[in-house]
Amino acid sequence: MSATAVTVRPPLSERAGAAFAGIAGFAMLALIYLPVLWLALMSVSGDPLSGIPRDFTLEWYGKLFADGRWIAPLASSIWLGVAVGISCALASIVVARVIPVLKQRGLVLGAFLFPLFVPGILVGVAIFLYFRVILGLRLGWWSMFFGHFTWAYPFSLLALLVNTLRFDTRLLEAAGDLGATRWQAFRDVEFPLILPGIVSATMFGFLLSFNDLAHSLLLKGSVQTLPLYEWVQASSHNSNVPILFSLSTLIMLASMTLVGSAFLLLFGKSKD
Repeated sequence: MSATAVTVRPPLSERAGAAFAGIAGFAMLALIYLPVLWLALMSVSGDPLSGIPRDFTLEWYGKLFADGRWIAPLASSIWLGVAVGISCALASIVVARVIPVLKQRGLVLGAFLFPLFVPGILVGVAIFLYFRVILGLRLGWWSMFFGHFTWAYPFSLLALLVNTLRFDTRLLEAAGDLGATRWQAFRDVEFPLILPGIVSATMFGFLLSFNDLAHSLLLKGSVQTLPLYEWVQASSHNSNVPILFSLSTLIMLASMTLVGSAFLLLFGKSKD
């Protein structure tokens, strides 16, 4: 006798739940990506401020490159973001190696992650009042770096801890038994395994600094970053506002390329 396959359909409640989850997931993706796609579409619209795509043109891209006033703020954001990203990664490596051996590791980790639960504008006000009003120091690059680092570091630390907490420290002991120094064990054993976490920590630091506005408004001194430039242009309601659509679209494409390259570098290798 041959067995006859019987197809059992899941209960109606399960199918309804799956359908609802699918619709909710699609709605969430639409909520995230539709504004971004709308921004890119408006960057080639003849009248982007109307909110209706029409008379498609590259006029705003031409005016963007002819203007040039955004280049210096962009360079400032890049240099500041690189400094913050590298600093966050280095500090995260040190703390991630120390926390597992502490008795009060939960308390120490909570202290490092506390800025996550404080609104950025409040942190900016606190830093401004302490350094500018109380200590009388002149704000500038150093205050911007400190404010961005304070905001970005907890995210970078979490990104690295996800990787390092799964690291088997017995590998370092084995390397030591084979004659490797601490530096050699870190370079040849630990570093390659935690590299995805280091790259993630660096990217978090860079991107959070690059996009930071709340801290920058209070700590900028004479420094102007790209978010500050866009905020000033958008709030002034002048004729340069439409080029912000083009500038934002280019920045979005560059960010997607950066993140995509990082993912290919870390996870694009084929597994044997």
